[in-house]
Amino acid sequence: MATQRLATWAQALTYPDLPHEVSHAAVRSFYNWVGCAIGGSQHEATTIARNSLSPFFGAPTSSLLGHHGIQIDAQHAALINGIASHVHDYDDTHLDTIIHPTGPVASALLAVAEWKKGVSGEDFIVALVAGIEAECKVGLTVWPEHYDVGWHITSSAGSIGAAVAVSKILRLSTVQTSHAIGLAATQVIGLREMFGSHTKSFHPGRAAQCGLLAAVLAENGYTSSEKALEANRGWANVVGATKADAAQNLDRWLSVNGPDGLASTGSQVGRWEILRNSFKPFPCGIVIHPIIDACIQLRREIGEDNANPQSIKSVTAKVHPLVLELTGKKTPKDGLEGKFSVYHSGACGLLFGKATPAEYADGVVRDPKVIALRDLITAEIHPTLMPEQATVTVALKDGRTFTKDITNAVGSLEVPLSDEMLETKFIGQCMPVLAGQVHRASEACWAIETSDDIADIVQFLRL
Repeated sequence: MATQRLATWAQALTYPDLPHEVSHAAVRSFYNWVGCAIGGSQHEATTIARNSLSPFFGAPTSSLLGHHGIQIDAQHAALINGIASHVHDYDDTHLDTIIHPTGPVASALLAVAEWKKGVSGEDFIVALVAGIEAECKVGLTVWPEHYDVGWHITSSAGSIGAAVAVSKILRLSTVQTSHAIGLAATQVIGLREMFGSHTKSFHPGRAAQCGLLAAVLAENGYTSSEKALEANRGWANVVGATKADAAQNLDRWLSVNGPDGLASTGSQVGRWEILRNSFKPFPCGIVIHPIIDACIQLRREIGEDNANPQSIKSVTAKVHPLVLELTGKKTPKDGLEGKFSVYHSGACGLLFGKATPAEYADGVVRDPKVIALRDLITAEIHPTLMPEQATVTVALKDGRTFTKDITNAVGSLEVPLSDEMLETKFIGQCMPVLAGQVHRASEACWAIETSDDIADIVQFLRL
């Protein structure tokens, strides 16, 4: 049974089972998530959620990252930190499913680790790996039909990952973990229609909250189906859309020691999904990254003085069909919609030579100069291109033409962000919030594996 197989694998996983590259990938994932959560802690979506729900906060056990000493109950901390970590669309991406895996898992995990106290860095990392592997494997089971029909896979699979991770921290038995998986699976959440609104960031926050709730209920004897993932009316078959072989596919991805399945303890056989995780250099939909990368490089080639609507005649981007499906907003009205506009993102790459959260502020999206260049950009579907590829051509009014082909954009597995680049990203997001404390926060997150108590790290992640 797939549900029991996943629960057994997670329950048995230990820190020594993790190859060094896996544990380091987990540290990088946590580090990136913290930066995103602190960077998004002051966003209006986070603020509205915090203020709206404050009458319902329970006993103060868990911190809101980036806030001045604020502790609330673990469930609401998981929700609000999860919202903050995703609101800028700057978080990590498992490229085979486009799940943003760390948000739902780490948001739940950190809240519980503070609540329970005494959770070591090693225990935290192994639970983080277990949760990320779980959500990505179940995501692969239903990809791409599940996403194509309209589910936001980060949250629909993320609640399962969060439940597995919290079950690990709480040291639940295999049976209890199976029940937690079922309780999470039945709380499926997330519609792609919400992209471009506050609700998109609500999805991973709610998934974290749902997974935490599932594990706590299971710890105290609450039951669910122990075949929640694979049953005829279970998660994979119900949310798998048109995939007729969902149950068989689930067996493949959750087999232990198989070529694509869960990596067996102490073995390199199987596949670690966390090693296929990537980190965004730009805070927007990942399918736009090749276009931004190309535009930044073209800006250097044509010269900064020519990278403006006065000098440019036209910009043509040849793209994969997903680019227009996901990010085809020609006239975004605010920063959140700008993150789903290949036109705005390309204009930022050309005008500013960068795309950071600042370039997706409402004022930038409405800037007449940005709009003028955005209107010169045309995106055309090219059937032979892969999602990670793009070709951008800039025609200048003086008759010159410049073209840039992107095979693998910066931030991809082929051109990954280094630890140094991740640190620059972390500091850039956190400096406006933490000020002089930012370097100590960075050091503490990098050193998570050596911590005796994760709660000791959190003091550096809030004001």
